[in-house]
Parts: sequence; C-alpha cells; structure tokens
Amino acid sequence: MPFNGSNKLNYLIHKPIYAKLKFNKKCGWEIISFLMEKLEQISISLDIEEVKNKLRTGDWDQIQTLLEVAKSLISAKAVYEVCYIEEKLEDTVIIEGIRLSSRVLRKNLEKVGRVFPYVITIGANLEQKADSCMDLLEQYYLDTIGNIALVKARNHLEDHLHSRFAISDLSYMSPGSLVDWPIEEQRPLFSILKGAEASIGVKITENLLMIPRKSVSGIYFPTEITFYSCQLCPRQSCEGRKAQYNEDMAREYGILK
Repeated sequence: MPFNGSNKLNYLIHKPIYAKLKFNKKCGWEIISFLMEKLEQISISLDIEEVKNKLRTGDWDQIQTLLEVAKSLISAKAVYEVCYIEEKLEDTVIIEGIRLSSRVLRKNLEKVGRVFPYVITIGANLEQKADSCMDLLEQYYLDTIGNIALVKARNHLEDHLHSRFAISDLSYMSPGSLVDWPIEEQRPLFSILKGAEASIGVKITENLLMIPRKSVSGIYFPTEITFYSCQLCPRQSCEGRKAQYNEDMAREYGILK
C-alpha cells in the first residue's frame, strides 16, 4: 500500500509514530509497518468467583490468599506492530520481507491488508513463585490464576486494538495452535517482533518455548465472522477450547481432504 493511503494517514493523525519504509519502483516509498508499540502496566482484576468457575472445587480460603499474592506478582505487558501485508502467495503471506507459511492464515487474510503481530505476558514473578512451591496443589492453583490473568491481558490488548483502530471484529491465530501453522513459525513471528525481549522481556528458546512461560504470541486481523483455530482442531479433550470442531470448515480451509 502506498504511503498516502487514507488508512495509514488516519493512523498517523491519531498518534505521531515512526514507521518502517520500503521503496517500491511503481508506488514510491511505502509504509510496511509502524514501529512496535508497548502497553505497560495492564491492570488485571482477579476475584475468587472467576477461579471457582475455572476450578469447580478447591480450598477457597487458600485460593483467596493466593489471589492476593498473585496480584502483587503479576506484571502484564504487551507489544504489537501495525503491519501491512506485502505479498500473498498460495499458502504464505509476506510481512516485512518475512514469510509466514500457513494455508489457514493465508485464507483468513484473503481480504485483509493490515495485521497486528503481538506478544503478551504477565511476567515471570508468578511462575517463579509457583516453581518454588513444595505443595503441588498450590502450584496448580497459582498456574490456574496465571492462566486467567493472561486471558485478561489478551482481552485488554483486544479492547485497545478495537478502540485505537476502530475495528469492530478481530480474530487471531497463534503458531502451534494448528498443525497447519506449527510452533516453528514462532521464529519468523519473533523476527517481525524483534524488540519483544528488550521491550517486555519475552524471548523464545531453541525449543521454541516462550520465556516467561505465561506469554502468548500471534497475529490479530480484522474479520467479519470471528475465527477460532479450535474450529479446525479435532482434538477431543482441550481445556482451552473456545469453539467446537467443524469438519465442513476444515474441508473448506483445505486441511481435511
């Protein structure tokens, strides 16, 4: 997209920000992405009822005490970039010269020009506290609280994107959520988000795990109908399932013959 596109100009008007440029012989200078933005000190509210809904049963007095401990340890942050897709191939999209290979992602971005690669974390303090616990049940409670906090941090980023860019509906995909977009795709994603470690302390290991562990990454994109990777995943037992498996949809996306 050329530099003078109204959608990019509107973004610049809302908040002056540095951009990454690429020279195109046909169009001149193009914005391919805006430099990484950081959301700091994301406020996370936690209450016992949310934990009860997740756990169903437990020592509620102990969990209430752990909730208070967790609140002091959680440091939720996020980074994201506003990127423009440079090229769409058969089962690949190219962003900032970096190839992201997924038939499903490519189909989801068929009518999309602007995407939001992101990383979210609640920091390392809570997991360090859980790792130091000798009580396995207490570890489990803290881990559950951390998962709830991470979902809330994701919701905060979604709300920010909705408001900031006047987008009514957003969906996301994450490397490793589907066989079609395997965990190995963390490498190119983090190549786009080069400053994630320096900015919010999130890095990937040689085994492609994120450190801190309570972190998530992926790409947000605007949609007319909400997409969930769960709709294409046949795995039976999954605590994090957000939607039922849809066999017809899996065929439509070409991942089920």
